[in-house]
Amino acid sequence: MEKQATRDAYGKALVELGHRYDDVVVLDADLSKSTKTVDFAKAFPERFINAGIAEQNMMGMAAGLAAAGKTVFASSFAIFATGRAFEIVRNSLAYANLNVKVCATHAGLTVGEDGGSHQSVEDIAVMRSVPNICVVVPADGTSAGKAVEAIYQRPGPVYLRLGRPSVPLLYDDNMNFTIGKGIELRSGQEATLIACGIMTAKCLEAADRLKEQGIEVSVIDMHTIKPIDQELIARKARETGAILTVEEHSILGGLGGAVCEVVCEQCPVPVLRMGIMDVFGQSGSPDELLEYYGLTVDKIVANTHILIKKK
Repeated sequence: MEKQATRDAYGKALVELGHRYDDVVVLDADLSKSTKTVDFAKAFPERFINAGIAEQNMMGMAAGLAAAGKTVFASSFAIFATGRAFEIVRNSLAYANLNVKVCATHAGLTVGEDGGSHQSVEDIAVMRSVPNICVVVPADGTSAGKAVEAIYQRPGPVYLRLGRPSVPLLYDDNMNFTIGKGIELRSGQEATLIACGIMTAKCLEAADRLKEQGIEVSVIDMHTIKPIDQELIARKARETGAILTVEEHSILGGLGGAVCEVVCEQCPVPVLRMGIMDVFGQSGSPDELLEYYGLTVDKIVANTHILIKKK
């Protein structure tokens, strides 16, 4: 299966956006080769600003440009965009409801050898807790490209979470990416697997393996964590009676927490959350880390069996 990193798709989509819309301005914190904003910088040098290793100042600059009528894409690694710059994101961007898109790459464990200090496993929880901020986590390169256009069209602040490694392409160019609407990729009655980001492909593989065992499950790509698709979650809870959430993020406050909030209020059914179990990451290759922290197809299959027994 063809693969592409979501950060690569983001960089290409930015250039396409720049050709269509004159109000697009891109900021980066001296990481443009890694965040892939370098291509936009080459194509539109007059609309690109390297803010240097000063993420807080970059977010303040983004706020000023947005207040002056620009649509700003501010990029850095997830750990810096949501950690180091949090106060500015909260007070200057979200509180003022400004049109800034915080597009963070190198999220999650799959940063790899950079280790626990650079593996942002709390960023979804942090960003979804802030009023006015929309949170989007695309599953592949195609949806990441579509997401860039979608967040441009959506007024106000957005957090777009992107990854470092290449991941399988799940969609073709005809996909419909709508903020706030999850995508049902498989339909089955035994349980529902709800994933975001890179774990979506693993859930599809797990669903195929479960089908070989005579177990039909639904698979949802919940690419928007906030606003989350409450109607779809409640409907799948009623239809299948059990939900497994899978994310490359802490089980606290991310996709799993958001789904549990909906299920608890609207249609209580058994839910299991797969993710990082309230611990930090560590150095290792992406595959080694996913294996160590239990974010594998084998574990998804095993947990689905456990979940079904709870119905």
